Amino acid sequence: MNIYSIPPFLTLCCFLGLAGLTIARGRRTKINILFFIICVLGAFLYIDILFAFNVKTAKTALIISRIDHFFIVYLFPVYIHFFHTYLNISERKSLIGASYGYAFVLMCFTPSSLYIASMQKHYFGYFAKGGTLYPFFGFAGLFVTIYVLIQIHHAIRNESSNAKKNRLKYLFAGFGIMGFLNGLNILPIYGYSVYPPGNLSFIPLTIFAVGLFKHDLLDMGILIKKSLIYSLLTAFLTCLYALIIIVANNAFKDVNFSDSIYFPLFFFLFIAFVFGPLKSKIQMWVDRVFYKGRYDYQQTIKQASKMIVSVLDYADISRHLMDTIANSMQVNNSALFLRDTSGFSFEKFAFHGNQKDAEHAISVTTSSPLIDLMEASHQPIIRKNIKEPMSSVRTQDILSDMDGLNAEIALPMIFKEELNGFIVIGEKRSGDFFSQEDLDLLETLSSQTALAIENARSYKVIHDLNKNLEDKVGERTLALKEALFEKERTQEQLIRSESLAAIGQLVAGVAHELNNPLTTVTSLMQTVLEDIEHGDRNIPLDDDLIDDLKFADKELGRARSIVTSMLGLSRQTQTYSEAVNINSVIQDALRIMHNQYKYHDLDIVASYAPDLPEIYGNFANLGQVVLNIIQNAIQAVIDIQGTIFLTTRLDNDTDEIVFTCKDTGPGVPETFRQDIYKPFFTTKEVGKGTGLGLYICHEIIHRHSGTLELIDTDVTGAEFEVRLPVRVEFKETTTEDKPYS
Repeated sequence: MNIYSIPPFLTLCCFLGLAGLTIARGRRTKINILFFIICVLGAFLYIDILFAFNVKTAKTALIISRIDHFFIVYLFPVYIHFFHTYLNISERKSLIGASYGYAFVLMCFTPSSLYIASMQKHYFGYFAKGGTLYPFFGFAGLFVTIYVLIQIHHAIRNESSNAKKNRLKYLFAGFGIMGFLNGLNILPIYGYSVYPPGNLSFIPLTIFAVGLFKHDLLDMGILIKKSLIYSLLTAFLTCLYALIIIVANNAFKDVNFSDSIYFPLFFFLFIAFVFGPLKSKIQMWVDRVFYKGRYDYQQTIKQASKMIVSVLDYADISRHLMDTIANSMQVNNSALFLRDTSGFSFEKFAFHGNQKDAEHAISVTTSSPLIDLMEASHQPIIRKNIKEPMSSVRTQDILSDMDGLNAEIALPMIFKEELNGFIVIGEKRSGDFFSQEDLDLLETLSSQTALAIENARSYKVIHDLNKNLEDKVGERTLALKEALFEKERTQEQLIRSESLAAIGQLVAGVAHELNNPLTTVTSLMQTVLEDIEHGDRNIPLDDDLIDDLKFADKELGRARSIVTSMLGLSRQTQTYSEAVNINSVIQDALRIMHNQYKYHDLDIVASYAPDLPEIYGNFANLGQVVLNIIQNAIQAVIDIQGTIFLTTRLDNDTDEIVFTCKDTGPGVPETFRQDIYKPFFTTKEVGKGTGLGLYICHEIIHRHSGTLELIDTDVTGAEFEVRLPVRVEFKETTTEDKPYS
């Protein structure tokens, strides 16, 4: 094979490679089948040229050329058929039929000299000389090339999708250049000794291959990776290096240069100073063409991970996600959809793009075919990969959903095997397809976003619970304050009621106590008045009369003290700052209770400590405590002729006034001791006690910062001890500002 055979050989390799790729990766669609036929017919053409360049006789070259052209004449009808199908041109179907008929007629003449007259010898090898009918093939090829380019240009102008525009541009460049080069083959066909320009068709085919890999021109799902491009580039440069060695060896074989030591040295320097920089330049060109605007995968993932651990707000997560996708993918639009609270639809939560894109669907129901597919597959849904074995109806429904979302890719956000949302991404602004690296990044982002959204959702639930809890605590606290206030007010009313009830019970006895001295005084005063009225005014009063008046004054004083005691113990005031002498409280209580026990055989032994200091408190409330305690003691010993011991003293160690009431009754059973201060607890018969006495006493003493205790003793009976601090001065309070007990 001579050096002139290299370009047609490369072109043949391109056709065979594209044909093999179509068979291996392409779907059995009409477009791919027609493209495969074009590649096969193109391969026949360049097999013909390779044989013509390398055979020894014109006769052999002529036979091979006529056999190849028997099939090659169908290139232009298949060409038209392919582009009509690719561009979805439904009209002008008759043109396709006419072109096939035209090719069939030419095919009938290919074995004769009317089509190929002979083979001419040129410096590059044999090449066919056209016969009388050959121009019909040439003009048909020219017409088809121009027609197809016009149709592609028209489609580019009317196409709104950048991705489809890019695909059409690669088709226009690849097939346009190839048609132009093959059209120039007319020069050697008509006898001009010019190297056939069509042999350089590997250049436009390479451009087409770039588009095939970069934009998936034939929907084969092939998106070439950078590593594969670099490997192919290395292989190409290696072959080129080997070719140069072969050519140089043939060129210098007559001067024995290849056998000298300078030959390997020359090629070492050539590789070091030419091939190395050339490889770097080509790699830079590959990066610029295939990966311009490429993101840093690791950096993008790192930033997304930081977002997950630092952001707990839906809006911030969505903004970061949209910015990350927009900056890394360079897409026209993207949107985040999250499942709504009802669970029956997904609402658009965040969006990136222009206003026109924002008008697309804002919600998707869970019954959507696209949602069903994401829930079933848990995989990204890519528009160009939606194909059989799904039914055509289902395919169209899914594509319709993606059209409504303006989506090229739909990324499910799966958390615990449940679809909680999804991300839709439009086409890239460059029109490029999404590479495998893009999909890897997007899947990672969707997984991380699903986790971040779930974290934010959990945080929001906890935050709302805390907020609701704080509100409820506030409400309960307010309700508790109101309840405590109501309790205090009720307690006050209860104390007053119990106090009035106790005073009411004593009124009958007090009235009897008052009647005795008042009756005596009345009788004596009547006798004195009669004696004075009937006596001689000049005679001085006798001693008996004076004694009667003194006795009457004494009885009136006794009645006055009883009334004073009763008034003191029945005063309903809320002041806690008056000076109180505990001995006076006890004496007043005994005075108004005298009628309850004077007719019973019981003894009350009182022992008051002299000169007790006064305390600050409420006289009437403390009197109620003393009344209740002594009354309980009276009821305990009234039937057994018992004794009640009342004592007061000052405890210098604690600086407290101590009042004790001890009786010789049956005492309080051990099982009842823990309940005696509870409201409404009583051991008395129905109608004889409310169970509020000791409870109210305990509350009153507590308000005086004192204590009321049942003292354990070794003897029978009960002993209650009241301790009140001496130097604690109570402020005057009302129901509203009184401290809680």
